[in-house]
Amino acid sequence: MRSRTPRAGSLDLPGLGPRPDIRRQGAGPVLPVSSSIVSALKAQALGLPLVALEHLERIDLYVDGADEVTPDLTLLKGRGYDLVREKLLARAAGRFLVLADPSKRVQRIGERFPVPVEVMPFAWALVKRRLEDLGGTGGLRPNAAGDGLAITSHGSLVLDMAFGPEWDSWALDEALNATPGVVEHGIFQSLASAVLIALDGQVREFTGEGV
Repeated sequence: MRSRTPRAGSLDLPGLGPRPDIRRQGAGPVLPVSSSIVSALKAQALGLPLVALEHLERIDLYVDGADEVTPDLTLLKGRGYDLVREKLLARAAGRFLVLADPSKRVQRIGERFPVPVEVMPFAWALVKRRLEDLGGTGGLRPNAAGDGLAITSHGSLVLDMAFGPEWDSWALDEALNATPGVVEHGIFQSLASAVLIALDGQVREFTGEGV
């Protein structure tokens, strides 16, 4: 590659296997980077040569899913445990493509799922109180086994907080960003390049109003 810092695409597609023949047109080989520990383990099992995040300054393409998608392509993500990684890659990507099914389309963020808020472990109670003052309801996310709390790959806790329709995604995004103790949250504002949705046997691409 011509750059000392690899550029990569983040993919979590089980159909991919060791493909040394895959190259970007006019450039070097495609180098994948994982957005989560789970996808990293899957990629390793497939023999994909992952690039570590600390070796990247930017990536060409990031492909991921979403829990909710609004008409202006605002996303809700984070039902997993890797909000920091996911938003870091989404912001760094030259192009961020979102794969979704029709059930993910909503009119407002938080319509079907609570908003995940990743918090510093020692700050969770203060953050929760602040979010309750803003009208939020919820609590700490349990782990999958139900015998403890969910811990993110960043070592943080997660508050799953529901907010009423009086909050639009822009205002809520700003309020969460301004709350001390919040590491990251699940509102992805102005980050998606396009959303690909399977409708009536075809894949349709949405790039703005009308999802």
